[in-house]
Amino acid sequence: MRHRKFTFKIGRTSAHRQAMLANQVSSLIMLGEVRTTVVKAKQSRRLAEKMITYAKKGDIHHRQLALSKLRDKEAVKKLFDELVKKYTDRKGGYTRIMRLGQRLGDAAEMCILQFVGEEAEAKPAKKKKSPAKKADKKAEGKKTELKAEAKAEEKK
Repeated sequence: MRHRKFTFKIGRTSAHRQAMLANQVSSLIMLGEVRTTVVKAKQSRRLAEKMITYAKKGDIHHRQLALSKLRDKEAVKKLFDELVKKYTDRKGGYTRIMRLGQRLGDAAEMCILQFVGEEAEAKPAKKKKSPAKKADKKAEGKKTELKAEAKAEEKK
């Protein structure tokens, strides 16, 4: 019987799952936020919060444990040197999942996984330029033509 045995499968082998989660948490540490599906974000959140708990303990043993899970020296260095300072007084809940809606291709539920307190530091989304109406463009074109004609008449 499998009572109370939690596994996150999503149709991948265990090695593929571990590598995917390690890469996702490393990206989260380096970038501050990651855009992914809700199912992957919930599992990545578990690993990310464990890594911050390791960093709060701060000894060599826990640094080696974090390195064995993440396999990224730069991410572990940033985690133990910079990120842990923000969460020393916090007892848990270091990450946040903000839902975005469904992905167009396969309707998978998408979200942003980010550290709490990182929303100000995260890069803002680029604003899309609203297309000007054709009537406005035509009016601007006519104004410039009229100005050019007026200048030509003045010269004569």
